[in-house]
Amino acid sequence: MNILVVEDEKNLANAIVRILSDEHINAEAVYDGADGLKAAQGGGYDAVILDLMLPSMSGMEIIKQLRHEGNSVPVLMLTAKTSTEDMVSGLDAGADDYMTKPFESEALLARIRAITRRQGDVVIDVMRFADLSLDLSSHDLSSNGHRVHLSGKEFQVMKMLMNSNSRVTSKQDLLSSVWGTSSDASENSVEAYISFLRKKLNHLHSHVQITTLRMLGYRLEDFSEE
Repeated sequence: MNILVVEDEKNLANAIVRILSDEHINAEAVYDGADGLKAAQGGGYDAVILDLMLPSMSGMEIIKQLRHEGNSVPVLMLTAKTSTEDMVSGLDAGADDYMTKPFESEALLARIRAITRRQGDVVIDVMRFADLSLDLSSHDLSSNGHRVHLSGKEFQVMKMLMNSNSRVTSKQDLLSSVWGTSSDASENSVEAYISFLRKKLNHLHSHVQITTLRMLGYRLEDFSEE
């Protein structure tokens, strides 16, 4: 299971990551609203723990944008706001659950288990682009009767490119979403994984290619009609 924690109080965010890690749950923390939105848009997460009060973009704005885009990742709002009005607003905006600070570790884990159990009802299992199919459960990429398994980061990069639906995705967006804002990975890491994926697309005999737009980034293109 992969969990994204969007919380600007770094000590608290890192504490949540440790709580989840102790339960053998992969977790990554980002400390800014805009970075949190980009990470969630990139996919690869089974749930998001989202603070309401964040720099650059509020948790409420993030959840509204995700739902507007059709992103149904389960979201647990975690906030110091305790009024019923705030809770109702968060749930109406698209959150799956709402939890106030301070909280007990066991209660947090129970709520994460609950919202991820429900996600099977709303999350699409397969993404498609032209002749490509990406299985979100197995991380298998298939085309023309061929299938390859993607590593964790290959899967996240490919999912982000397929989510963009031919729009350009910058190297910086890929770095932030796949490696995280606190990582010391460079653009060379992005280039390496793009190269890995291109080789796998060739192996699949897919008509889809990852094209490079100089100074802009990457996008998927379908060359089936050429």
